[in-house]
This record gives sequence, C-alpha cells and structure tokens, in this order.
Amino acid sequence: MLDTLLTPIGQLLMITGSKGPKRGSDMAVLPVIEHGALGIKDGRIAFIGSAEEANGLEAKERIDCSGKVVSPGLVDPHTHLVFGGSREHEMALKQQGLSYLEILSRGGGIFSTVKATKAESEESLFQKGLFHLDRSLNLGITTMEAKSGYGLDRETELKQLRVVKQLNEAHEMDIVSTFLGAHALPPECKAEPDAFLNSMLDLLPEIKAEGLAEFADIFCETGVFTVEQSRNFLASAKEMGFGVKIHADEIDPLGGTEMACEIGAVTADHLVGVSEKGISLLGTAPTIAVLLPGTTFYLGKDSYAPARSIIEAGGAVALSTDFNPGSSPTENLQFIMNLAALRLKMKPEEIWNAVTVNAAHAIGRGEEAGAIEIGRWADIVLWDAPNYHYLPYHYGVNHVNTVWKKGRKAGERKPSYA
Repeated sequence: MLDTLLTPIGQLLMITGSKGPKRGSDMAVLPVIEHGALGIKDGRIAFIGSAEEANGLEAKERIDCSGKVVSPGLVDPHTHLVFGGSREHEMALKQQGLSYLEILSRGGGIFSTVKATKAESEESLFQKGLFHLDRSLNLGITTMEAKSGYGLDRETELKQLRVVKQLNEAHEMDIVSTFLGAHALPPECKAEPDAFLNSMLDLLPEIKAEGLAEFADIFCETGVFTVEQSRNFLASAKEMGFGVKIHADEIDPLGGTEMACEIGAVTADHLVGVSEKGISLLGTAPTIAVLLPGTTFYLGKDSYAPARSIIEAGGAVALSTDFNPGSSPTENLQFIMNLAALRLKMKPEEIWNAVTVNAAHAIGRGEEAGAIEIGRWADIVLWDAPNYHYLPYHYGVNHVNTVWKKGRKAGERKPSYA
C-alpha cells in the first residue's frame, strides 16, 4: 500500500536527471504525463503513470490534483543564506544616484554585511537562517546551495560554514555548502591580495576535516580578483578535493568563464559580461552556466546574461535567486522563472529544466534532487497552475499548493480563491 497517491494530476512534469544536465536544444524537451498519477511510499517515489493505471492502487491518502501541475522540488544553486544585518537603507542611496563605491565609502556595501556578520552570534545567524529556509521551502525550493563569504577572516568564515552545517542538520531543506572566503578583498589587504588569498586557502584543510563545505568559490572581477589569481586559488582548492565554482564576468569580460571551462569548474555564475569565446566554450565544456537575473533586475541594469546564446551554443543553463542582502534580496525562485522568460527570453521548458535538473547538477545533487524518477526521494511540488506554461507567465505571487520533502508534507497553502 502506498502512503500517498496524487491522482489525477493535470500535468506531471517528467523531468529526469541521472544522465546529467540538459544541454542546448535538449533544454527545450520537457516530457509531460497528462492526467497522470504519482505514488509515494517510505518517502520515495514508488509509482509513476497515468491516472487510469493508478485506479487499482491502494493508498493511505489520495490527493486530488485535477487541473494542477506536479513537478520536482525546485533547486536553488547559488545563495548567500547566512549573513548578519540587512541593507534596505542602501536603496534610498541608490535612488539618489550614489554609486556602489560611494555607498561603500559611507560604510555600506558588502563590508557592512561583513561587519554585521562578524558581530552576530552563531545562534542568531542560525535563527535567521531558519526563517529564510522556511520561506524558501514554502516557495517550492527543496534543495539549495549556501555560500560563506561575509567573514573574510578565519573566525567568521568558519562561523558561517558551521551555521550552514547546523541548518542542514536541523531543517528539512537539503543544503549544499560552498566556501566563498575569496568573496572580496578587505581594505586592509589591498596591498597584498595574494597573501589574503593564501590565508583563505589555509582554511581549506580545516574545512575539509570538519565537513563544512563541498565546493570552493571565488569572485573574479575587476577590482576584486584577477583571472590568474582565481585560477591559482581554484586549482589549489581542486587539489584538496573540493569542487570548484566561480563568480565570473558579472560586469567585465575578463575571461573568468573561459578559465572556468578550461579547469573543469562545476559552474560559472553570473556571466552578464561573458565573451563570445566564453559562450562557445560553455557549449562544449561540462561547466554549467548559473544565471542570476534577479541580481541584474535589482541593480537596475539593462543587460542580462545571454541565456539564448549559451543554450544555442549547446550549453547547460541553471537559474538561481542569488539570495543575498545587497544585490538580490529575494528567496523567490518563482520570480526568477518569470525574469528568465521576460528578460532572458528562455522558453518555459528550458526554465523548468534550469530550476530542477540543471540546478541539481550545478551543486552535485543530480542523482538525488531536481527530478521525478522511481526510487528517488519524493521531493515534489503541487502547483496551483493549469499547466506548466503558467508559472513563468503569472508573476509576483506564490503558486505553491503543497510541498513534499522526502515524502512528508513540508508546506501547504490554501489559495485565497479556493
């Protein structure tokens, strides 16, 4: 007997992922079972088929999903989950026309978050993290990545990573941890950037020993770290057994994307300024392009990452919120799906693959998350939507009806019009 049977399902999105991320034209392929059914037993998916085939099945609970969509749980592959303070006061400064550097000189910007994160206790950061995780789960996200990077020193970087580990153990969300100690160059280290990077590399053995992170990341950008510095940093991290990621070409086409493809980085993230060569390499390299249109939107920029060119070159694209207090203060991956349609010109099928299977592979969870397959954990979402085209179309609201995490109801919402 099944524990739960969802039937009949208006549209069951048969996104699979064990063979790797969807690339190029395959991103536009989205198999759908119309009038489908899905069964859960012992937390895992035990039945997939048509509603007619499910007629004879017994279940402790049957859920009517008529006129609704069922998908894998969403995966958010790039967040800065654990941080102190907030930066809402900077919005008024931006509206007055102050540049980022001017805001920085007034004590704002990333270093204000670094200061606040250093000042907060582990318990305070933990409680704040729980709040954001609850919100993310209720928005349909069942797996996410979380980066450090608001410490820039040994004590605070380790504090952030330990909080992420505690959150992963305490919360239903599955969290993949990334060390981003090379997120910015502290003002006192401007004269010796290599010495600072070495101090961050010195943390990796301790991070590895405590199981605090699976990936290492670096911000490669004008005024932060060069391509060569980033290459050396990531090569050292890779030698120590970490998967490597890179914040690349967000503003200037420095060549971070090319370098990421050359060294076999798991992802290259941002890519608003990626070069034609970088796009071409993404079409053939295993590196996944993680695009963050919410950041471009929030910063009021006109140019978005060239998703269409990357896909047409044969690349794999994932989408993420880039949830952080400074440049993308949102946990809403559904809104990122809207932006992907409106600003990145992605097709609905590409968008769904980008927030499920591709996002899962972007954080090393392709075998566990972002797909609907027999035997996998039942991380699934029931959406108040008549078809899968509806979510990228209807923006600014939460379409979640119910979220299941490992077969257990983790979030349920009654829409106001029900």
